Amino acid sequence: MLTCIPTNGSAGRDDTVCEHFGSAPYFTLYNSENDQIEVVANRNSHHSHGTCHPMTQLARFHVDAIVCSGMGRRAIEALNSEGVRIYYAETPSVRTLIDRIKANDLRVVDPARACRGRGQHQRANNDSGCHGHGFGGGF
Repeated sequence: MLTCIPTNGSAGRDDTVCEHFGSAPYFTLYNSENDQIEVVANRNSHHSHGTCHPMTQLARFHVDAIVCSGMGRRAIEALNSEGVRIYYAETPSVRTLIDRIKANDLRVVDPARACRGRGQHQRANNDSGCHGHGFGGGF
């Protein structure tokens, strides 16, 4: 399985998870079949809200899953429809996330609890909106 983790830098296992998928400066790609990592710069990390298309540059990698702490509902639904699973990043450590991937210990994101927009702190169905922090609580 090839998993994409949005990261703040290019340090691979020693990096930290970026708070929002589309704005991540880098994507750390972890292949669980061979335990290999590849880091890809996000050429579209500076964009207006709702206009990011990170999967365009990631399409050539055929990503199976994304582990992140923030993503919009429409993006989650679109990726799910293409067979890409979205999981919560419940820790800021890429190394710890890789350990959780290996142990098959990740929670799937429910699109109903997705981010409602950058900076919005709305409540819907008693769930919080995207706060961009908390590694798993932002969905």
